[in-house]
Amino acid sequence: MASLRLPLLAAVLAFMAGEALAAGSAAAGQTFLWLAIILLLARLSALVERVGIPAVLGELLMGVVLGNLGLAGIGFFEHVADDPTIAVFAELGVVILLFQIGLETTIAELARVGLRALAVAIIGVVVPFVLGTFVVGPWLLPGLSFNAYLFLGATLCATSVGITGRVFRDAGQLDSAEARVVLGAAVIDDVLGLVVLAVVTGFVQSGTVSPGEVGQIVLEAFAFLAGAIVIGRAAAPYLVRLLRGVSDSVATKLTLLLSVGLGLAWLAHAIGLAPIIGAFAAGVLLEPIFLREFEAPEIVRELEPLVRRLPPAEAEKAGHALERYRERHHEHLLEPLGHFLVPVFFVFTGMQVNLAAMADPVILAVAAGVTVAAIAGKLVAGLAAGSADRWAVGWGMVPRGEVGLIFASVGKQLGVVDDALFSVIVCMVILTTLVTPPILDRLIARRAAAGGGG
Repeated sequence: MASLRLPLLAAVLAFMAGEALAAGSAAAGQTFLWLAIILLLARLSALVERVGIPAVLGELLMGVVLGNLGLAGIGFFEHVADDPTIAVFAELGVVILLFQIGLETTIAELARVGLRALAVAIIGVVVPFVLGTFVVGPWLLPGLSFNAYLFLGATLCATSVGITGRVFRDAGQLDSAEARVVLGAAVIDDVLGLVVLAVVTGFVQSGTVSPGEVGQIVLEAFAFLAGAIVIGRAAAPYLVRLLRGVSDSVATKLTLLLSVGLGLAWLAHAIGLAPIIGAFAAGVLLEPIFLREFEAPEIVRELEPLVRRLPPAEAEKAGHALERYRERHHEHLLEPLGHFLVPVFFVFTGMQVNLAAMADPVILAVAAGVTVAAIAGKLVAGLAAGSADRWAVGWGMVPRGEVGLIFASVGKQLGVVDDALFSVIVCMVILTTLVTPPILDRLIARRAAAGGGG
């Protein structure tokens, strides 16, 4: 019955949206309505968890349905995917998600998998690029220019860590070796992907690209990551004391989190990196700052005397729970914001899917071949995961998500990627984005059941 009620509710909400638009709602009012509908349907889509499907896939599929209701003659949602305000909320959602993941990650954890993450990232960029540029491109799409094949290869390099990170987080496995390898590799992958995109774009525009330009991009990217964490950890205590001079409240802690997270997201964007990398770096640098500079939350201080009055066995268990809460209370501050914004990102990403573009059987066949190459290139990277589950790491690198679409859009703007190739790339992005969550969720569950993890 739940499976029948969900489409029925979606239809009712669609009708309500249409009535509101027909009544001439203002643009801001429409945005509020879209957000209300997206949030409600995203929460209802979590029903898929009851049958063992991760919630993120339900949100993505809900977005696909909403974005393509026009094919069924329901045009009420056709402008939502192009709404710039919703796009800002969606981008803020993925920034908050990576910030949360960063807060749950430590430098020591990343350092333990540093070499493995580097190897996974390098293989995960080189192999898909070679497959796309020199194998599947010329084989499945004969007659295109070499520049077009270069952009196809560049698109296959991308990895969307937001989707993978959400699956690991929902499964409570962010502290596993697999998650640490994937997160570390994804950060490096983003830098390498930026280099590949810059080199390919420069080659297309001028026919050549200098080693100096490549070196500058690499230097800027790694200098940002190192500088953000090292300088940030040195400067953050002074910012903490400044804010605590005003108040030591929850509002102060939340202000510190958001100002540093959004500030580094902007800085990453300013130097050409993805904002999510800045947000992730902000989370990593702030985690120890909170433990050093802030006292335990008031509720912990109030409960500690009560815990000591419990029988020894219960007191020990409750004490451990309070300690975990004390160490992670800053993460809980962001939870409500994450519940609001993160689903908007995944539903909005699903709404970018144009099912009409997949109607051509030829395009579907070519897209299937390109998708196989895209998956294979990342699964090969999993071989460098060492003692971590190689399949989980490989599949963790598979989703292309919004990153792949950005690469394809750049090629289209340059006139290198035509409509047919763009449709193939969009199909590949859709397939890699949709198939990964259930497969990765199953692999994580299998690993956890076998007692693996660290």
